[in-house]
Amino acid sequence: MSSIIQLLPDHVANQIAAGEVVQRPASVVKELLENAVDAKATDIKLIIKDAGKSLVQVIDNGSGMSVTDARLCFERHATSKIRQAEDLFSLHTKGFRGEALASIAAIAHMEMKTKQEQEELGTHIIIEGSKFVSQDVAVLPKGTSFAVKNLFFNIPARRNFLKSETVEHRHIVDEFQRVALAHPNIHFTYYHNGGELFNLPQSNFRQRIVNIFSGKTNEKLVPVHEDTEIVSIQGFVSKPEFAKKNRGEQFFFVNDRFIKSGYLHHAVMAAYEGLLKDGAQPSYFLYLSVPPHTIDINIHPTKTEIKFDDEHALYAILRSAIKHSLGQFNVAPVLDFDRDSNLDTPYNYQNKEASTPTIQVDGNFNPFSDDKPNKHFSTHRKTDNASSWESLYVGLKHDTDSSLEGELAQHTITDIADIEFESEEVTGSLFDENEIEHSGNRTYQIHKKYIVNPIKSGIVIVDQQRAHQRILYEQFLTNMTVHQASSQQLLFPINLFFSSTEMELISELQLSLVNTGFVFEDANDDHVVISGLPVNVSEGEASIVLEQLLSDLQDGIPESSFSQNDSIAKSMAKSLAVKTGSYLTEKEQENLVNGLFACKEPNVSPFQKPTFITMRVEDLDKKFAI
Repeated sequence: MSSIIQLLPDHVANQIAAGEVVQRPASVVKELLENAVDAKATDIKLIIKDAGKSLVQVIDNGSGMSVTDARLCFERHATSKIRQAEDLFSLHTKGFRGEALASIAAIAHMEMKTKQEQEELGTHIIIEGSKFVSQDVAVLPKGTSFAVKNLFFNIPARRNFLKSETVEHRHIVDEFQRVALAHPNIHFTYYHNGGELFNLPQSNFRQRIVNIFSGKTNEKLVPVHEDTEIVSIQGFVSKPEFAKKNRGEQFFFVNDRFIKSGYLHHAVMAAYEGLLKDGAQPSYFLYLSVPPHTIDINIHPTKTEIKFDDEHALYAILRSAIKHSLGQFNVAPVLDFDRDSNLDTPYNYQNKEASTPTIQVDGNFNPFSDDKPNKHFSTHRKTDNASSWESLYVGLKHDTDSSLEGELAQHTITDIADIEFESEEVTGSLFDENEIEHSGNRTYQIHKKYIVNPIKSGIVIVDQQRAHQRILYEQFLTNMTVHQASSQQLLFPINLFFSSTEMELISELQLSLVNTGFVFEDANDDHVVISGLPVNVSEGEASIVLEQLLSDLQDGIPESSFSQNDSIAKSMAKSLAVKTGSYLTEKEQENLVNGLFACKEPNVSPFQKPTFITMRVEDLDKKFAI
């Protein structure tokens, strides 16, 4: 009987490994950038075409490779990072498994150029699907250049599973930002389809954050610093008033390696307890330094999860450090029993003595005397007799002047009691009682959540939030389809600041947003100027609506225009709909019910949740039939 277990060929084993290492173009970007960092490069360029499907190229000025190393780096499990098993517990580099380049070369056309500083000539290698096509000597600058073309060319099924260019490019930007934030001492440049997206010079941590997430980020940051035997923490957290609805700007770095940790995230949220609104997420950029032997980074294939030896102590230290920083910079509320500084003596009067006021008394003053008081002691005139006021009107009731009599004869003197003034009656309502005629039965609101309206067969119970979502959704969708949205112009345009990634999304959605009623006066690299808003959007809600929209579309914008309009209409309806717990007047309740049943699909909300239920009289009778 023949054996059924066989060794896999190298190219098959490489393709299997590629399924773990290379999931999308962003995985290639991550591996190549980390290799460039490990090569001690000070200048790294990332060049992308078609969101990485056509080209992913990384050029660095690192140490480079010799001819032997250049050929050997494409073999499986070939690495310069470790020599023995014990080295796995004392890692100071990014990649160490030796599978990245072999896996990438198995599923793409790869070209490598490398040269060491002391060498006169470099090495140029071309590989297509794990097959060496050529290896030549070339004149090259110091460093290494990897160009990965036609990713998944020999695995069409994997290529078909890739998302749209917008989604794949967003993943690449995320990986680029993670590496760039962890190494502010390296100059990074990012080009996409010939245009420069990022140019990040060497700087400190704070300036690197500002360069990536726009200039307005600087005023949002609160520094965090703590040194202990277990961990050293430094970085920045955002002020509570700048919290967002999405979790985009949240970064943990352990020994310069980006990680994801729900446990540490909970520690950050615990430090913000009582400072954030429901659903709000703070931004944070936290760098943790721990001894390498106290962590295990081999628990996840992509090395984005780490196991700590003493998680509970790390949790407590991180929480207290952030809470201390928020209180130290007067972000968190504190009890202050000090006196009010406004009550202190002004600086100019601190050394001056108070002057005693002088009082002069006239001993001869008699209030009952008819004589005039001394002018030196009084500034008031003596008042005349109370009856003397009549002398002011002498001659008005008598014919003392013939011309005056002729003039008065031409006019009719009207008694003041006959003058009628316009009354301003306050009714307490914008509508007169006669104008408010209920077309149907009266509505009632229950627990500021449901609206109950009697009908012939029983009662209708309407969910006010879902009903309003359906109304707004159909309004926005109609406006975007017909292109007849009405807009309210702002007296003063408003500036809204966003990150570069968010600005890219807004630029793609700008036409659809204009059709809903937004008027964009200007759009720059990090902010937009809005001079007009949809009719049902207030000035204070503009940023909330756009942030919610960006949060809902962070996984990518649909390709078709109808799907784009549908996504925008759903997001805006969710942001602007009346919330559960809001009190509605009787008129508002009626308008909401009438607006719901005027919709094309009143039965469900835009998110396919029921908007109302009906209870017949027979159903109520059964409840009482005991």
